[in-house]
Amino acid sequence: METRELGVAVIGAGRIGSLRARLAAGHPAVRFLAVSDLDAGKAARLAKTAGAGCSSGDNDEVIGHPRVNAVIVSTSEHEHLAPVMRALELGKPVLVEKPIALTLEDADRIIAKAGETGTPLHVGYAQRFKRRYLSAKDQIREGRLGEITALAGRACNTRAQGIEILRRSATATPVVDVLTYWVDVAGWFLEGVRPREVTARGHGTVFRAAGFDVNDGTFALITYENGAVVSLGVYFALPAHAPQLGMGVRIEVYGTEGALILNDDHTDELLVTNKPIPHAYIPGLEFGTAFLSSSTPGNWHLGDYWGPVADESRVWLDHLSRGRPCPMATAADARRTLEITLAIEESARTGKSMRLAG
Repeated sequence: METRELGVAVIGAGRIGSLRARLAAGHPAVRFLAVSDLDAGKAARLAKTAGAGCSSGDNDEVIGHPRVNAVIVSTSEHEHLAPVMRALELGKPVLVEKPIALTLEDADRIIAKAGETGTPLHVGYAQRFKRRYLSAKDQIREGRLGEITALAGRACNTRAQGIEILRRSATATPVVDVLTYWVDVAGWFLEGVRPREVTARGHGTVFRAAGFDVNDGTFALITYENGAVVSLGVYFALPAHAPQLGMGVRIEVYGTEGALILNDDHTDELLVTNKPIPHAYIPGLEFGTAFLSSSTPGNWHLGDYWGPVADESRVWLDHLSRGRPCPMATAADARRTLEITLAIEESARTGKSMRLAG
């Protein structure tokens, strides 16, 4: 099989951008790597760590580099639009972190530009690449559940991580930034069935006391066109010392021929130590008791990175370089997920059910 050589630009030198850059640097098809960040010093430090050929504080300079033919946008959520649009204008395939945008108008601009230029765009809903969800999708495709009639799920995490996310981007609420993963998974499992209505309720005091006008917990009921009901909830205000290194999740899927119970809480991997383990997301925070492997993107083990972000990055690069299948979220998938999460926020705010256009 012929392999296409890749030159990859990574836009954003934060935590996930740094991971993507280091993972891209190790892929056999990547012959050139460039990184940028609005903080040119951060970009330079990442370039040194990842072995990038160049770095810049100018995103457009890196996206337009003549050796770059693929772009990863790992900026904060509210900064996705400009670099994605620039890459699409130049016809360079894009992997953008979730969510695709923070408004439907921006998502539609991105989708229109991708269609106009014929440029592939994928969205980084990396939780699809956890083994348990890939296995579940297999069983659903094989018909072992029959027609899905109901799905229930919840995700939880600590207030420390929630506040860290909100400090980075005040609009990246637990619904739009976190529950979005499980809205995507539900839509992936119910592939081809359109969502019709959202009813949600939320409440909270912890984040408001910290200066952010968002709910600590939000729970939603999504009704699909075939009558299937999906119940999803997020609670992101557990005490800061709770042993979560990332999300604790449980998903249950019910169909006419069977059911799936997916325990993603990581309570089966408990570390208790006198030498605390650092939190991967929150600088300076350490735990003497921790649920290992609960870090959402994955973990460093024995000098290499393992987990959903690593697998997703590899699959995307394999897809571009060798044409292999790519089960990542499409722009249309991500737009539908954004519509649902925004409807959840609005329903929780107003107390009214929201009809969906799709």
